Amino acid sequence: MVPSGPDALRNGGVSFWYSSIGLPEPRPALPGPTEADVCIVGGGFTGLWTAYYLKKADPGLRVVVLERRFCGYGASGRNGGWLYNGFAGRGAFARRYGREAAQAMQRAMNGAVQEVLRVAAAEGIDADVAEGGVLEVARTPAQLARLGAFVEEEHAFGETDRTLLTAAETADRIRVAGTLGATWSPHGAGIQPAKLVQGLARAVEALGVRIHEATPVTAIRPASATARAVAATPYGEVSADFVLRATEGFTAQLRGEKRTWLPMNSAMVVTEPLPDAFWAETGWVGREMLGDFAHAYMYAQRTADDRIALGGRGVPYRFGSGTDADGGTQQRTVRQLRDILVRFFPGAADARIEQAWAGVLGVPRDWCSTVELDRASGLGWAGGYVGSGVTTTNLAGRTLRDLVLGRETALTRLPWVGHTVRRWEVEPLRWLGVHSLYAAYHAADRQESTGRPTTSPLARIADLISGRH
Repeated sequence: MVPSGPDALRNGGVSFWYSSIGLPEPRPALPGPTEADVCIVGGGFTGLWTAYYLKKADPGLRVVVLERRFCGYGASGRNGGWLYNGFAGRGAFARRYGREAAQAMQRAMNGAVQEVLRVAAAEGIDADVAEGGVLEVARTPAQLARLGAFVEEEHAFGETDRTLLTAAETADRIRVAGTLGATWSPHGAGIQPAKLVQGLARAVEALGVRIHEATPVTAIRPASATARAVAATPYGEVSADFVLRATEGFTAQLRGEKRTWLPMNSAMVVTEPLPDAFWAETGWVGREMLGDFAHAYMYAQRTADDRIALGGRGVPYRFGSGTDADGGTQQRTVRQLRDILVRFFPGAADARIEQAWAGVLGVPRDWCSTVELDRASGLGWAGGYVGSGVTTTNLAGRTLRDLVLGRETALTRLPWVGHTVRRWEVEPLRWLGVHSLYAAYHAADRQESTGRPTTSPLARIADLISGRH
């Protein structure tokens, strides 16, 4: 149930992940004009991983991180806690740059999952890691057909350790109502993202990186013949050899970047702690991350304190590339997510939803993540993770390190480096397009839930128009 009265649902508060550990005290703002070797705009996973690897590689570098609120305020502290090997754009990269390039990117992502776990252990970051892999279920005949095709594609890309499960084999892992089959991959772990990002911020600071929070960047300017690159703030400018943009879903708020990446909304709810009887009924003992093959898909994890945290798109986009206020989301989205919870787990029908929240993720026009560094202008960036950022940010940080240091490595040869994409349409076309796409995906899911054996044409058309496939 959605609580009311003294037990009313908490809506926003950044995220449940922060509610469980407390919001951090902001670090001091930028004190005035500053010189640096590298200035990183954005204190989420991308910015912090980049700072971490730069200082590890060259302790003498002067690295400054500027963050508008506090480290991990955005998607890094609000996501579903999926540390897994999926990334945005594999098929598109294969078509544009060749299958071998896309396979190299996939291998790098597989390694990035383990790299995050390695660093967390080395730095003493307790992020409630649960290495249960990723289980994605099919609950309609059309979803089952897509699942089978997906596993074939995975194997063709070399992901032969991804397994196809029958309904009975799926139930041996998690008993999800109505499941017809599933796929499982070992390349994944559940995490508490706020613990990971806050621990990473402390590790970065211990290396000598200067982090200035409560410091909004109002503009980024390229280097010229007479001046270095600049990040401008109300408290002064930071000039540096390189200014790296790591702002993901908030990129549209920077001057000149309104149409670069679309800030897509994703929302989550979390239940009260569930009793042992519920977990015995569902059999969810391996703490796998759980997803599905709907077009408007869901994602979930069993938390360390035995709740279900579950997310989905909800209202996908706010007019004018707007963002939420401290994670607040719409009541209809809360109801939609609760409906998914109960459809998947009827035994949770009486469970209280304790908190709901939302965040934005960056979506490029072709749905492909990118990394770039232009040495002439001194400007670089990474992002557009389309919801797969917990792991991809680590790979981005190591890639930006190599680009900044002028190294030619296997990472700098990956297909997302220097990948170009056109900008999003102007309003109201942007709003109309995104809302129409997700209306089509929801309609397709409704058609398929009535027994349609193949993917709805509505979803195929939406995929083509969106540029996702």
